[in-house]
Amino acid sequence: MATQNKQIELIELGLTSYKRALAIQEDLFNKIILVKRANRQNTIQESTKNYLLWVEHSPVFTIGKSGKQEHLLFDKEDLKQKEIEFYATNRGGDITFHGPGQIVGYPILDLDNFFTDIHKYLRLLEETVILTLQDYGIKGARTIGQTGVWLGAETPFARKICALGVRASRWVTMHGFALNVNTDLSYFEGIIPCGIQGKGVTSMKKELGAKISIEEVKTKLKHHFSILFEAKLKEGYI
Repeated sequence: MATQNKQIELIELGLTSYKRALAIQEDLFNKIILVKRANRQNTIQESTKNYLLWVEHSPVFTIGKSGKQEHLLFDKEDLKQKEIEFYATNRGGDITFHGPGQIVGYPILDLDNFFTDIHKYLRLLEETVILTLQDYGIKGARTIGQTGVWLGAETPFARKICALGVRASRWVTMHGFALNVNTDLSYFEGIIPCGIQGKGVTSMKKELGAKISIEEVKTKLKHHFSILFEAKLKEGYI
């Protein structure tokens, strides 16, 4: 068996289209899968790599494999006029929005390097965000039966601040989380976010009444992520 590699390479993609980021994810994901397949055949075992991609997307709606098309409220003309792209993806979850002012994290991890438990993986991603929000005096929480991070979770004023949607195969993950920092929330009027009726969407900026440093939030996310996953983060490249 290959030695566990708890080192995660950080890849900064900056403002990037969803299409390009997805292609990069799939490339890294497939490379890890190929190593794992080879390890099953070979006596000499190669350790697999782990990555964490950071990106801000151009405006885009994405829908997961279990999502419903009717949760997109804009028609093709609306999307064209507002310059919003639309993609059906192979992640879990329903429909969501990505755009400027939002931090998107895509962990491409071989969970054999950490733990083989998808539910634990999702809970740790949520906890990473909850602890980061706590650093700003914002009380984030989970809500029963729905992934992601919410404010006022069990109240009539429940509002989502972070969406989650992942895919895993052979314990290798892709896709991830999207935290609304300075996001223009008007884009969410074009969808029923995550397919959930009657609940709102919010951002750190809206809750705190001021624009927040994206880089500062990202630094805090990295800190909590590394502790929760007991991982060593290092700058990487592709």
